[in-house]
Amino acid sequence: MKRFLSIIATTMTVALAVGSANAADVTLRFHQFLSLKADIPARGIEPWIKKIEEESNGRIKIEHYPSMQLGGAPPSLYGQARDGVVDIIWTVLGYTPGLFPTAEAFELPFMTGDAESSSVALQKYMEAYGMDDFKDVHPLGFHTHGPGIMHVKGPAIKQISDLKGKKLRGPTRVITGMLGELGATPVGMPVPAVPESLSKGVIDGAVIPYEVSVPLKIAQLTDSHTGFEGDTGLYTATFGVIMNKQAYENMPADLRAIMDKHSGVAMARLFGRAMDEADVNGLRIAKESGNEVVEISMADKAKWVEAVQPVIDGWIAEMNGKGLDGQGLYDAAKAAIAAEK
Repeated sequence: MKRFLSIIATTMTVALAVGSANAADVTLRFHQFLSLKADIPARGIEPWIKKIEEESNGRIKIEHYPSMQLGGAPPSLYGQARDGVVDIIWTVLGYTPGLFPTAEAFELPFMTGDAESSSVALQKYMEAYGMDDFKDVHPLGFHTHGPGIMHVKGPAIKQISDLKGKKLRGPTRVITGMLGELGATPVGMPVPAVPESLSKGVIDGAVIPYEVSVPLKIAQLTDSHTGFEGDTGLYTATFGVIMNKQAYENMPADLRAIMDKHSGVAMARLFGRAMDEADVNGLRIAKESGNEVVEISMADKAKWVEAVQPVIDGWIAEMNGKGLDGQGLYDAAKAAIAAEK
C-alpha cells in the first residue's frame, strides 16, 4: 500500500511539474476590430504573436480576439486598453478624436506614400514628439497604411468637381475635414461599417487603402477607384498597438525585454510591409473586377495639393491654439518621412 501511494505521489509530482513547465507565466488578451482573414491580423498581428510566444518559450501566451469579440465598438478599444478591460489593442488612432493630436500630422493630405517607410517614420516621430499623448498606457508600436484611395459607385473621380455632393466615408476628423474642403459630403465611420453603408446607400463611396478593400469586398460594392501618381497619396490613417500600462509593468523584466525587442520600429516595419503587400493584391482585384481604375496625373495632382492647403493651415493653427507647435510638428513629420525614403 505504501509503495502504491508512493507511485501515486510521484506521478502527481511529475504531472504538476509538466503542467507548470507548459503553463504561461503571463496571459494577455489582444483585442481588435478586423477579422482574422484581413491582412493586418493575418500578416501583422498573428506573426507578431507567434514571435513573442516562441521567443518566450511559451511563458507569454497571447489570446487574439478579432472583430470586437470582447464587446464594444472600434472607438472603445483605446479605453479598453487604458482601463485594463483587455491587455493589448490595435486601433486607428483617429477613432478617438482629439486624444492623439501629435499623430494627426501624418494624416494631413499628401504627406505619405508607401506604408513601410511611412510607418517607420511615424514610429520615430512619435517616439520623439508624441509620447505625452500616451502617458496613461504603454504603446508598443505605431504604423500607417499605404496611399488612401477614393472608391465610389458610378464613374471614377477624375477632378475635384467630381466630388461635389458625393457622400464619402472618412476614417478620422482630419480626413473627413479634407473631404469637406474638397467639396464632398464627409461621413465619419469605422471601417467595419463601410460595406453595409455602401449597400444601403448611406454613402456613395469611401476613402480607404486597397489593403482593406479586399475583406470589405469594396470592388463588388463600388464601380471605380482613384489614386494619384507620385510618391504621396491623398492621405493615410495612423494606427497604434497599445498595451495596458500595468499589464506591461507587471511582467518579469526578461519577458518585457522580449516584448520590447518586437515593438517600436520592428513592429512598425512588420505592419507597414504587410499593408504594402496587401495593397498590391487589392489593386489587382480591383482591376480584375472590371472596375475603372484611375491614377490622377502629377500635373492634375498639383491642383488637389493646392485645394487642400487650407486643411494643413487649419490644423497648424488648431495645434497652436492647444499650446502645441503646429508648424514644428508638421515640419518634423515631413522630415521624418523624407528620412525614410
